[in-house]
Amino acid sequence: MRKLALHWQILIALLLAVGYGLYFSTNYEITTNSFEVLSKANVPNEILSNIEKLTGYKYSTLTEYNKALEQQFSADQLDNYKAILINAAYSNPAIEYVSWMGDIFMRALKMLIIPLILSSLISGITNIGSGANLGRIGGKTLLFYISTSFLAILTGQILVNIIKPGVGAQINFIQEVEGLVEKQRSFKDILVHIVPENILRAMVENEMLSIIFFAILFGFFITKISKKHSDFLQQFFTSVFEVMMKITMFVIKFTPLGVFGLVAKTVADQDDFIGLMSSMGLYMLTVIVALAIHGTVTLPLIVRFIGKAKPLQHFKNMTSPLLTAFSTSSSAATLPLTISSVEEKSGVSNKISSFTLPLGATVNMDGTALYECVAAVFIAQAYGMDLTFVQQLIIVLTALLASIGAAAIPMAGLVMMTVILTAIGLPLEGVGLIIAVDRILDMFRTATNVWSDSCGAVVIAKTEGEELKV
Repeated sequence: MRKLALHWQILIALLLAVGYGLYFSTNYEITTNSFEVLSKANVPNEILSNIEKLTGYKYSTLTEYNKALEQQFSADQLDNYKAILINAAYSNPAIEYVSWMGDIFMRALKMLIIPLILSSLISGITNIGSGANLGRIGGKTLLFYISTSFLAILTGQILVNIIKPGVGAQINFIQEVEGLVEKQRSFKDILVHIVPENILRAMVENEMLSIIFFAILFGFFITKISKKHSDFLQQFFTSVFEVMMKITMFVIKFTPLGVFGLVAKTVADQDDFIGLMSSMGLYMLTVIVALAIHGTVTLPLIVRFIGKAKPLQHFKNMTSPLLTAFSTSSSAATLPLTISSVEEKSGVSNKISSFTLPLGATVNMDGTALYECVAAVFIAQAYGMDLTFVQQLIIVLTALLASIGAAAIPMAGLVMMTVILTAIGLPLEGVGLIIAVDRILDMFRTATNVWSDSCGAVVIAKTEGEELKV
């Protein structure tokens, strides 16, 4: 019996998860178990006595439960205990039976990221060889990533100004967004923090730009030491990379189960899915259409006419990583699968893929850049603010820089959005307009990010004279 291809397994798991999540929607209620959770978290008696008043009530959406909490607690109390109160009231046994598969899958992928990026980049740079070769390939890589991000932003800018999804949007639907201001960094801070004070702490805290900076520096200077030591280190990191890829291939076998657990929980936890579509449908449509144009027109044209490769064949080769990226909303977590598909199916050499793809997973964020541009203009339209040409230009440039600084983790683009809103003088509360649909759109833009990374690897490999399978 012929085994079903991995991408079909993932797609079936994805569709089943959507149906499962829609059928078993999440509720919030205070039960005996809720008090056990709160007691273990050492929540004060005052909070426990207040939450007890909500016993016996069942809330079908998180919005309803949040309103009930606001009536029982002060703003200061909610600042300190809201997260644990939501966690304690979470009630969806059917989802809890399957969500653990997604949690374990994501943990396994995250476990691989740092050793894979380090070994991949160092191995790739030592294989590239001289500083001249590194400069040439590095220059091509950065030129591709910046150019495609800029084209993505322009696509989003044009569409959002034609469709105008923010005109008439109801500002009273703004949701509270916590923790974004604290996480906000200026572009200067991002540049400074590229150089790590402590590389081990950077690894613990997943500071991807710092890790990449260190790996590039380490790999480059391996080529500058004596041949005996250089060969030893090159073989060592190449061996580590090969081991990491073997572990990766083992983890990838469980992708359909992980996807089912992740997507089922995401769909089940979504408040009033149909109502959300009707109120934010035009904004979502604008983002998705813009991403579709960039992914199915702009990038394939670049692959076809600059890379002299077959974009449709390459897309077929990338179906498994793209479906995984869509499900996990993390280009970094998808990196192991992306490297595997680009090398084994599209034929890009390890020398190119091990340098371009880890770099792309962190700094090449076409989908994120496009989304941030559309979201910023949408928020301005919702507030009735007519943006001047200069302000629109500021959005384009800031979105480009912010997308580079966005960590390759879920919802990082939302954090970077605060930088753009500050640059054009819009209130940060505007992010609350788009928070409800951010998780859904995050899936689409992550898939676009990964598709762009893979196209970059193909184009750069072809310009370096490699013979590819596409």
